[in-house]
Amino acid sequence: MNIKEIAVIAKSASIRLAAVKTDVKNRALNEIARAIRQRSDDIISANQQDLSAAEKEHLPMPLLKRLKFDEGKITQVIAGIESLITLDDPVGQTLSAIELDAGLELYKVSCPIGVIGVVFESRPDALVQISTLCLKSGNAVLLKGGSEAAQTNRILTEIIAEASETAGLPRGWIQLLQTRQDVAEMLAQDDYIDLVIPRGSNEFVRYIMNNTNIPVLGHADGICHVYVNADADVNMAVDITVDSKCQYVAVCNAAETLLVDSGIAESFLPKVKIALEEKNVELRGCEKTAAIIDVKPATEEDWSTEYLDYILSIKIVDGLDEAIEHINRYGSGHTDAILTSDKDKAERFMALVDSGNVFWNCSTRFSDGFRYGLGAEVGISTNKIHARGPVGLEGLLIYKWKLLGAGQTVADYSGPDVKTFTHRKIK
Repeated sequence: MNIKEIAVIAKSASIRLAAVKTDVKNRALNEIARAIRQRSDDIISANQQDLSAAEKEHLPMPLLKRLKFDEGKITQVIAGIESLITLDDPVGQTLSAIELDAGLELYKVSCPIGVIGVVFESRPDALVQISTLCLKSGNAVLLKGGSEAAQTNRILTEIIAEASETAGLPRGWIQLLQTRQDVAEMLAQDDYIDLVIPRGSNEFVRYIMNNTNIPVLGHADGICHVYVNADADVNMAVDITVDSKCQYVAVCNAAETLLVDSGIAESFLPKVKIALEEKNVELRGCEKTAAIIDVKPATEEDWSTEYLDYILSIKIVDGLDEAIEHINRYGSGHTDAILTSDKDKAERFMALVDSGNVFWNCSTRFSDGFRYGLGAEVGISTNKIHARGPVGLEGLLIYKWKLLGAGQTVADYSGPDVKTFTHRKIK
């Protein structure tokens, strides 16, 4: 089949999927979790083929780490599916209700977006998260993963499609695209695809945005900051900085720049240097930082670089306002944290930093749909429309207006004997 035919099938499936009852969707999710567990050996074998090929192609270590899909990752994705089952069905929820007049009631009700095209990086676990979120929210999905994960993505898609269709979902609600040309053709299917979510480099996301009429939701970079204020607890600040950078370096919510208030730099920097270098992190710093600890010189480019590796840039700033200015200038609107004992400073930081996720005294790594209780995520959005931050179930919904009447006409509300609207909220 060509991509248009695939999109047509997905569109048809999305219409039927939008009306699927909660128990059927949850039964499908249970079947998917069971099938993934049952076929874990086949999945791991396929993943080993991808890993072997990637190693021969000298794929960078952070990407190899993302690509690996072992027993631990399988356990994690199954836990994510089981968590998703426990969440309320987001479809058909009444968001607001207004009586326009007696017997004329207007309801704003959540509904699926329709067909979603997702292009994502070399993380097979992302395929499971994305597809199951789309299932629960009633959306059909077209998936294009990285070519380095081709075998793993293929078997996962087959398992998910077979298990869900056996449970009663419409055929074709989930489909896997194969090539870069498929992506280019997908971007032309604005009659059938309702939303595209790209996950990749800044250059790639810009390409998507510039080559389609389909709405695009996503983020280009994860340039995340940790700002250590002068009154922060030094030991806590060290722990949070190390976690933000090192807990998993190859993800978009890992910290890339550390901002340190000049009032705490002398006591904090030597301690955090020891802790970070124990994790083999390469440190790059401004001139003020280099005067206190031994670091490589940071360039202007470092402040706007997403390393996704064991590299951290450090800059000393003179106070909260300079930190905020730096983040808003160089950051990507993803996730930024302040470490301080002062509530007023924390609130000012969180109000003025223009990012989808702003934290106080905790690691940037908490910026995640599963950790937020959203049932995993299809990605992180730095957009300012529709959805922002981790995009879980709610970000995959739109709404429709339902007006329930009893024979009313607009003519009743115009002319000499005009009736008036009550516009009363319905509890």
